[in-house]
Amino acid sequence: MDMHAHHHHGSHPPAEPASPKDLKDPVCGMTVTEQSEHKLTHEGRPYYFCSAKCQGKFAANPLQYLVSTAPEDAAQEPAGTIYTCPMHPEVLQVGPGSCPLCGMALEPELPSLDDEENPELVDFRRRFWWTLPLTVVVTVLAMFGHRLGFFDMATQTWVELVLSTPVVLWAGLPFFQRWAQSIANKSPNMWTLIGTGTGAAYLYSVVATVAPGIFPSSFVSMGRVSVYFEAAVVIISLTLLGQLLELKARSQTSAALKALLGLAPKTARRIKPDGTEEDVPLSHVHVGDSLRVRPGEKVPVDGVVLEGRSSVDESMLTGEPIPVSKGPGDKLIGATLNTSGALVMRSERVGAQTMLSQIVQLVAQAQRSRAPMQSMADAVA
Repeated sequence: MDMHAHHHHGSHPPAEPASPKDLKDPVCGMTVTEQSEHKLTHEGRPYYFCSAKCQGKFAANPLQYLVSTAPEDAAQEPAGTIYTCPMHPEVLQVGPGSCPLCGMALEPELPSLDDEENPELVDFRRRFWWTLPLTVVVTVLAMFGHRLGFFDMATQTWVELVLSTPVVLWAGLPFFQRWAQSIANKSPNMWTLIGTGTGAAYLYSVVATVAPGIFPSSFVSMGRVSVYFEAAVVIISLTLLGQLLELKARSQTSAALKALLGLAPKTARRIKPDGTEEDVPLSHVHVGDSLRVRPGEKVPVDGVVLEGRSSVDESMLTGEPIPVSKGPGDKLIGATLNTSGALVMRSERVGAQTMLSQIVQLVAQAQRSRAPMQSMADAVA
């Protein structure tokens, strides 16, 4: 028999080699071949074992050895959340930061259910509102100062300098950080333009204020060298406002995704092998668990009915107003509503594998795919 198996192996390479995971004994980790006579199929996948002993252990409690395929905390956000750039989905890193390509704030790849505001939104809002009055005053002085005649023009230039410095150096600080980053990364973008423009206007104006004598007399008008403080502060305030609007819009989309994720119940009622029942957090439901769904409850995860008959309202997924009747062997989708009867189900897809999570992931990815116009704008910049 063994000879035959080897011969067969030699003449026809298997069309689809099992993945390396299948060819390790899941219990002891030993490498085994597909010829091993100790074989079990669990959830439609073959597993091979080195000995009857390991096979018996696995058969008694498969979940203990399949940790890799059913992470305990699939639904909970791990400590190292993956963040990605809204414009460049290929940028991925653990923890928040800004995109090396375009300098935008990174956002979590999948929305989590905690309700904290985007820290950058809070920071920018503060910078914008605190410095807006300064921007307004500087702009009014620059436009109408000579008509208002509060100060002589040389003094007014100093007043503008004092008022605009906090706007440029404090409110504009994140922009200059991104400007430096874009130069360091050799990826010119919008921040390269904004940082260079406002920086040049501000520095030129400071020199014109502090040492007007070094400029040729043709630069002097109305008793002072012309300054561009108002250009710098207006650009910075407007850019902050633009960033605020954008971050707000993105947080609303992620709020909508959170609401979608929130449709799933928080806990599930698991039936233990000895028949007793316990309520467990949704993130602790494994593939293959038996769960009880009582009348009026939501189905916790995707799976299949084992026993019981009921009608399930699947309108959240299909929009179909009439509940669908379910009996043993019928598929159930997580977050749909069980109406009248009691069901026992076996979970088949949990955490990020459920239909609901897949929908959320699709929406999140669609939101991040770039408009072709954006790449053009970057190229122009």
